[in-house]
Amino acid sequence: MNEKYPFSEIELKWQAHWNEHGLFKTDLSQTAQKYYCLMMFPYPSGKLHVGHGRNYIIGDAVVRYKKMRGFNVLSPMGWDAFGLPAENAAIKTGTPPRESTLKNIAVMKEQLAAWGCCYDWDKEVTSCEPEYYKWTQWLFIQLFNRGLAYKKKSNVNWCPSCATVLANEQVVDGLCDRCDSTVVQKALEQWFFKITDYAQRLLDDLDTLEGWPERVKTMQRNWIGRSEGSEIDFALVPRADGKADSSNKVSCFTTRVDTIYGCTYMVLAPEYANLKEMIAGLPQEQEVLKFVADSAKLTNLDRESDVLEKKGVFTGRYVVNPFTGEKVPLWVGDYVLMYGTGAVMAVPAHDTRDWAFAKKYNLPIKLSIQNPEGSLVLSEMKDAYTEDGTCCDSGEFTGRPNREAISAMIQYAEKKSFGKGTINFRLRDWLISRQRYWGAPIPIVYCDRCGMVPVNDDELPVLLPTDVEFKPTGESPLKGSNAFMNCSCPKCGEPARRESDTMDTFVDSSWYFLRYLNARDGSQAIDTKACNNWLPVDQYIGGIEHAILHLLYARFFTKVIHDLGLIGFDEPFAKLFTQGMICKKSDFDGKLYKMSKSKGNVVSPNELIVNYGADTVRLYTLFIGPPEKEAEWNDDAVEGSFRFLGRIWRRVWQHQDILGTVGQTPPSAILPQAGAPAPLDMNKMEKPERDLYRKLNESVKKITSDLDGAFHFHTAISTIMELMNAIDDLKVDAASSDQAKAVFRDAIEKVVLLISPFAPHIAEELWKELGHNGGILSAKWPEVVEAALHRNEIQMALQVNGKVRGQITVPSTATKEEIEALAITDEAVIRWSEGKTIRKVIVVPGRLVNIAVS
Repeated sequence: MNEKYPFSEIELKWQAHWNEHGLFKTDLSQTAQKYYCLMMFPYPSGKLHVGHGRNYIIGDAVVRYKKMRGFNVLSPMGWDAFGLPAENAAIKTGTPPRESTLKNIAVMKEQLAAWGCCYDWDKEVTSCEPEYYKWTQWLFIQLFNRGLAYKKKSNVNWCPSCATVLANEQVVDGLCDRCDSTVVQKALEQWFFKITDYAQRLLDDLDTLEGWPERVKTMQRNWIGRSEGSEIDFALVPRADGKADSSNKVSCFTTRVDTIYGCTYMVLAPEYANLKEMIAGLPQEQEVLKFVADSAKLTNLDRESDVLEKKGVFTGRYVVNPFTGEKVPLWVGDYVLMYGTGAVMAVPAHDTRDWAFAKKYNLPIKLSIQNPEGSLVLSEMKDAYTEDGTCCDSGEFTGRPNREAISAMIQYAEKKSFGKGTINFRLRDWLISRQRYWGAPIPIVYCDRCGMVPVNDDELPVLLPTDVEFKPTGESPLKGSNAFMNCSCPKCGEPARRESDTMDTFVDSSWYFLRYLNARDGSQAIDTKACNNWLPVDQYIGGIEHAILHLLYARFFTKVIHDLGLIGFDEPFAKLFTQGMICKKSDFDGKLYKMSKSKGNVVSPNELIVNYGADTVRLYTLFIGPPEKEAEWNDDAVEGSFRFLGRIWRRVWQHQDILGTVGQTPPSAILPQAGAPAPLDMNKMEKPERDLYRKLNESVKKITSDLDGAFHFHTAISTIMELMNAIDDLKVDAASSDQAKAVFRDAIEKVVLLISPFAPHIAEELWKELGHNGGILSAKWPEVVEAALHRNEIQMALQVNGKVRGQITVPSTATKEEIEALAITDEAVIRWSEGKTIRKVIVVPGRLVNIAVS
């Protein structure tokens, strides 16, 4: 054994050992004590930095711990390999996306291996490979056949830089989440998944996800956005020129029908479907059309914001308030979005945005809710009154508490057939069309005779063409390939044309966790038996940034696949852990940012692994702070983790003779063991050995608790460091007793076992040096010897009038009366109570004694 910690030598050695012996390969037929641990699969962008590593190192530590606890662990890995970055790189460099993607995958696999992160690579999936996207296309067809995939013309989020549409979830603060370009609105024929059909189930089932962080569930609840209210029909006043309208009403959704007597105008979203027809030929037509065009330049975030001034234009049309019979003007406003019906009844007296809009355009304001004090006077109001109160100037509902009036008004509207109680959701259908190359082609054919026809199963996959330009033009590059576009109709055989759009890459990542179970199966998308045996995923690990997009889509897909009868569960992930981002100060401005090349604060693991070893990088990554929170990376602090591992190595090297000698008489022959009668009374141990043995078992209990619950790796590692300090306090040499040697040996062995999930290479090597033939993954996780936790004496704080004045040592079996007697005779208590009378003695068992004097 070398004196110096040879990290580079042993890490390559054990990585090869794990791979050669297939220690992370899982037999899916063995389902006893199964544990499916899954890390969100990465986009193969090139090279991973230490910020990326947190996800995979956390997952690997969990996998190794569970294996040592006797679980049959499944830990696969794959690649979310379609998407814009590879295509954009192809445009810049001329390298085909497939070529650059597969090259990046090879690099990242090497990096994961260098970190010591191990997976069952036999189950690897790559979403850009035909054997994977064949089944993505097959699933699309299943949704299409069930009416859950449809095409329509719609105003969509358009990124001018990426030249493609974006789902609402991919627009962050009005910017493209890929390139930070300002997103605009554009009318296009697009494909959608009808996720709104599942809105209530997606909402309700959040309550069943007990193993999910509450903040993630809250984010999803807010995004789904369920609201109860009513849908009210406002009759459209006929045009003066006699032209007929295709619809004679404008419907709006409101949660505050109690305010409807204060409705003085109605506002449509600029995208309202019948707007152009309503204004055709009117004097206001051109002004309205210009306003609609200008509104398309604003993001939805800007339009919803309370910061930007709200703008609008009168359409020249009127609608009738069904409760009052009054005509109210119909406006178009940029603060109304196409949620619900795309129309809003404006009640300026009781809505702050309506108030500002009415004041700006000099529109009427009517009070319909009076405050409890009855003090509201419209001419004195400076802003809208939005609290509860009593209905006023509201016909037969006047005088009722406004919340009570809501149900009565809904009943009235239903009776008169101009409204109904209803539920609305903020969630919109999932827009999945992309006018880009690097994605799964949508398997639809357009036939003049048959219309839209899905591709037959035996013709899947619809392969991406290779004879295309990648340059973004606003139209799909696939249109440039005649060989791809021209085909025969699957139904009638006549000449037809293929769909040219590709699917959003989030479709690929919405079901990959199922495909791992039959990754090489060419006969079916999903192995029902295997999935039902192994899923839901026991532990899913990934970033909080996926709380809405990926997780919501994956839940939707799982429910659809369940409804197809392919699986017996409808939630994919039983437990979810979202790790915080690792941040570092930027080289450009010294501010703290999430790691990214653009901020100049990326830390590559390669150099760190060369200088310190993978175990050091792993240990520091896990020790840096609570894994669910953001943490700041400090290059200098890595040295501390390296020194600690070197310290463990040196202790084994320094005591080779002693550890070898004890190895011939195992500690189990001398020391108390977990779950068995103690062959040796703890009280007969010398105090130094007894203190270390107790500390060892307290540490095992604490670390096991840390890893079983919320993944408190940082405190687990800190506990190991404290245990090493206690080991160093026990001075052993050749002349020491067998008992002292046994305690020392047991403590060293347990440290090696306890640190192995975090620093597996050094743990494997030291386990071998300690005389064990089997690898450490096959060793059992340490158990707690309960007898060792018992203390004959405990220390308790002494307080006089609530202030700590000292401490006392009492027998662990002492009664309350015995503790009181010891406390009042303590020198510190006597000194601080001199000349005073003891009024009361309060004993908090195991903690403190407080003596009240006056």
